[in-house]
Amino acid sequence: MSGYLTTHVLDTARGCPAQSLKIELFVIEGEDRRHLRTLVTNDDGRTDEHILPTGEFTTGTYELAFHAGAYLDACGTPPEDPRFLDIIPIRFGMSEPTHYHVPLLLSPFGYSTYRGS
Repeated sequence: MSGYLTTHVLDTARGCPAQSLKIELFVIEGEDRRHLRTLVTNDDGRTDEHILPTGEFTTGTYELAFHAGAYLDACGTPPEDPRFLDIIPIRFGMSEPTHYHVPLLLSPFGYSTYRGS
């Protein structure tokens, strides 16, 4: 099996998938953080393609940056200045070529993640 990376973003406050949420993927190389791609979630809170497809997969340390503040603004969540959650970075390691799934459960004042399947 070859490795790849996916996500699923759920808005737990509204009880629905987080649509049109911008996600950036970075690879971490020592002290450097290099941007690989930017995607946006679809109507189901997923990306239309793998965040890191099989042909580009390598083991290592990565970071997903979920642009929660802009999403919450677009949903009409009452504004704050500054917003409690803006960009949510999740740094994680992928040590073998398999399917990694890093979902995000999001609300205006908290979030959680885990290694899914």
